[in-house]
Amino acid sequence: MAFSRRSMLWIIPGATIAVPLGTLLLPEGARAAPVNAENGVAVRGTDVVAYFTDGRPTAGRAEFAHQWQGATWLFASAAHRDLFAADPERYAPAYGGFCAFAVSEGYTAPIDPNAWRIVDGRLYLNYDLSVGRRWAEDIPGRIARANENWPRLSAQ
Repeated sequence: MAFSRRSMLWIIPGATIAVPLGTLLLPEGARAAPVNAENGVAVRGTDVVAYFTDGRPTAGRAEFAHQWQGATWLFASAAHRDLFAADPERYAPAYGGFCAFAVSEGYTAPIDPNAWRIVDGRLYLNYDLSVGRRWAEDIPGRIARANENWPRLSAQ
């Protein structure tokens, strides 16, 4: 199909307007949630699959990296990377890897990979071990409040 110069005068401005408007019409869940990533690396470089398979945080390695949600996720092995790539929602921490206690209080904060807990198959991270203990005093209440706060916090 050939376009004349005149038709191009209509197509270019139309596309310029349509593309930004189209992104506004995406469903709420279609936008990527923010990820707590220092220098672009999620969860301070910790292999999130290891929490589930090994029961402990394990440092990831750059050779086993995977890009997801605008961040680089590091893994201790190719097997862990591949598990994550196949089902990232299963292994990614709640609230984009921000401190679960902080999100329950209505703000975001960084995490210590050693302050963690898996609840009902979901990984939760906290600022440090002390904050993790405070979070653990009312896990159901903290999760409920964080779930209420996260849509607002993730949209900021």
